[in-house]
Amino acid sequence: FQVAVVVPTTLLSRQHFKTFSQRFSGLPIRVAQASRLVGSKELAETKKGIAEGTVDIVVGTHALLGSAISFKNLGLLIIDEEQHFGVKHKERLKDLKSDVHVLTLSATPIPRTLQLALTGVRELSLIATPPVDRMAVRTFISPFDPLVIRETLLRERYRGGHSFYVVPRISDLAEIHDFLKQSVPELKVAVAHGQMPPGELDDIMNAFYDGQYDVLLSTTIVESGLDIPTANTLIIHRADMFGLSQLYQLRGRVGRSKVRAYA
Repeated sequence: FQVAVVVPTTLLSRQHFKTFSQRFSGLPIRVAQASRLVGSKELAETKKGIAEGTVDIVVGTHALLGSAISFKNLGLLIIDEEQHFGVKHKERLKDLKSDVHVLTLSATPIPRTLQLALTGVRELSLIATPPVDRMAVRTFISPFDPLVIRETLLRERYRGGHSFYVVPRISDLAEIHDFLKQSVPELKVAVAHGQMPPGELDDIMNAFYDGQYDVLLSTTIVESGLDIPTANTLIIHRADMFGLSQLYQLRGRVGRSKVRAYA
C-alpha cells in the first residue's frame, strides 16, 4: 500500500519530507515529495513512481489531490492542518478511493469537521498529553513598547535561541524592519512572506532554520506546522488583526523543545 501525506504549505511539505526520510532511513521504504519546491524532472519521476507503485510514502501540497496524479494502490491518506483545505479538496479525496483510510490532523478544526466527529460520522481520537519535558508557552499581552521588544529579542538571543516577529500584512513588513534595525541593531533580521519567489523564500527559511538569522520577521506564512526547535520567542504585532485560531496556531510555533517559550 502507498501513503499520501497532504499539507497546506510547501515549507511544511519539505519539513515533513525531511522528518519522514530520517525516520525511515534504514528501512526499504521510498519517500518522495511533490510540491512547487521540487524540480520538474524530479516531480515527473515522483509521479511515475506513484503510478508504478515504487514510491511508498509521498509528502506534498494539495497538488497531490490534482487529477494529474494517479496512485497505484493508495492505502492511507494523511491530511495535516486540515482546517486549511476547502470542501472541494476533501470531496476530491473521497473520489480518489472509497476504501482509503483517511487520517486528518488539526489543533484548531473547523466546525464542519468537529460536527462530523461528534455525530459519529468519523472516529475521533485526541492527543491530550504533550511529549515528555515539554513546557507550556508563557503568554503575555501588552501595548506596543520598543523597550520591551528590544529586551525580549535580546534575551532570546543570549540564551542561544531565535525569535519570530509576526505582522498581519505584507505592507507592515518594511516599517517594522526599519524599527528593528534601529532598536536592536545587534540582531540579524530575515524577512519572509508569501509573495516572494519560492526559491528566495526557501533560502531564507533554510538560513533561519540553520541559525544564520536571529529574528524571522514574517506574515502568517509561519502559521501552520513549522517546527524549529531553537525558536522560542514569538512577538505578534497588532494581535487584534488576527483570528483566534490563527493566534493559537502561531503560538504553537514556539516551545517545541525542552526550553521554556514566550509569546
